[in-house]
Amino acid sequence: MAQGHANQQQVAQAIDKKAIRGPFQIHFPEAELTELRNRIIATRWPEKETVSNQSQGVPLATMQKVAEYWATEYDWRKCEATLNNIPQFLTEIDGLNIHFMHIRSKHEDALPMIITHGWSGSIIELLKVIDPLTNPTAYGAKASDAFHLVVPSLPGYGFSGKPTTTGWGPERIASAWIELMNRLGYSKYVAQGGDWGAIITDFMAVMKPPGLLGIHSNMPGAVPPHIDTALMKGNPLPSNLTPEEMRACEQLSFVYRHIAYASMMGTRPQTLTGLVDSPIGLAAFLMDHDACSLELMIKAFDGHPEGLTRDNILDNATLYWLTKTAISAARLYWENTFSFFVVKGVQIPTAITVFPYELYEAPLSWAKRAYPNLIYFNKVDRGGHFAAWEVPLLFSEEVRAGLRALRT
Repeated sequence: MAQGHANQQQVAQAIDKKAIRGPFQIHFPEAELTELRNRIIATRWPEKETVSNQSQGVPLATMQKVAEYWATEYDWRKCEATLNNIPQFLTEIDGLNIHFMHIRSKHEDALPMIITHGWSGSIIELLKVIDPLTNPTAYGAKASDAFHLVVPSLPGYGFSGKPTTTGWGPERIASAWIELMNRLGYSKYVAQGGDWGAIITDFMAVMKPPGLLGIHSNMPGAVPPHIDTALMKGNPLPSNLTPEEMRACEQLSFVYRHIAYASMMGTRPQTLTGLVDSPIGLAAFLMDHDACSLELMIKAFDGHPEGLTRDNILDNATLYWLTKTAISAARLYWENTFSFFVVKGVQIPTAITVFPYELYEAPLSWAKRAYPNLIYFNKVDRGGHFAAWEVPLLFSEEVRAGLRALRT
């Protein structure tokens, strides 16, 4: 009898761990915001860079403008209120709490989609596309283009749990996302991602779960392995590359020479302890993801925003600061064993949008080989690495167009 009762308890606990818990709400104590402002004011500044461009990193003048605005005018409570107006939940998957936003469209025939952020972003970079994707009729699109959205925080990012053991690389996260969609009752769905989100989405596709109809990527893994190896090692490239392929190689060569942040996080993430201690140090590190994105951020703090505002940038940095996730987020690079841009072996239907200021512009020739079931490929004239953040309406149009053929 006692044994039977114990078994019942074990079953109940197992069921409870799979429960969707919520709604999840955010409210950081005012004391933490006061401490943040005090630390910004107390920043110890380095000397000015010895060049007149970004080649040594984020300019001192930009970071001083960041500090001035962050300490005196920026209001985190506005971002907090925005997040709290969006349905958010927690669920435990593979022993880790996963935070996610779940926004159901008012259109009943909407297609479920899980959309995944990357680094140095967070769920903040996807807030602008929630309404265009779930409520397309308000943006000139058809009701038949609507999506139900699931927007999770990566493990170690934002409000998801921080892994306490090794093993949470892109493949394990992909498996967790498949479980999340199953747990939400979605028997048919699509997936979208950029940066880490693109890699995780690729691995979801490689796993071919029965419910996954297809994917959309704005940073496709299309680089042939032998070319990726040559670029990484500085070896000669094949002589038969097309101009478009050569251009992609030049872009990738630049990226591989200028991603010191990825090398540091991929080898010594714990050494970046200062990012949890200094908000200005954290913001500088997050802003210096790539040259084009940094240029947009510099313009924002110079008073000429083009897609990203000062509040957009500081909402993201403040989220990292308040959740103390700089190191736990960095560990994803340490866990990863795959090249960022190389072919992963996706066979299911794939849509690709190439944004002109992405880390590299994937050539159609490579995309066709990397994704043999390529159903959509389009090059647009605006947007960069954080496309959903920078050009949300164009991004939303592309996702709708790319995945339209998969609706039933």
